[in-house]
Amino acid sequence: MGKQIFTVINIVVIAAVVVYLGLHVRGLGPLTLTREIGLALMVAGFVCWAIARLQLGKSFSVRAKATELVTSGIYSRIRNPVYVFSTIFGVGLILWISQPIWLLVLLVVIPMQVIRARKEGQVLEAKFGDAYRAYRAKTWF
Repeated sequence: MGKQIFTVINIVVIAAVVVYLGLHVRGLGPLTLTREIGLALMVAGFVCWAIARLQLGKSFSVRAKATELVTSGIYSRIRNPVYVFSTIFGVGLILWISQPIWLLVLLVVIPMQVIRARKEGQVLEAKFGDAYRAYRAKTWF
């Protein structure tokens, strides 16, 4: 329980910093519709990422390993919501800072996330077999 509280506190602090920076950073020019959409995507992406990370609980690891098959909450619809929502956050950030050249970073990050998700899927399939295959069949990415 202590580790989960620590994770929640970290997420809240990071969210507060993101919102503060989103609302108060000067020098990026006027607040345009594009920048407002970017801020909305940043906040939504971060909140959904945080929820997904919390729902993953003790199953989170840096390296692909299979401790538990998480299939509830956001994971009942999306197999890799941490990757999906971090990408949404990244797109929002790029729109917020109005620097489309940074989209090139996404051209590198997204394939890396797909490769990692496939590796994680292989590890989960090796451990959970038919249960993972059934889960994969009813979820996206």
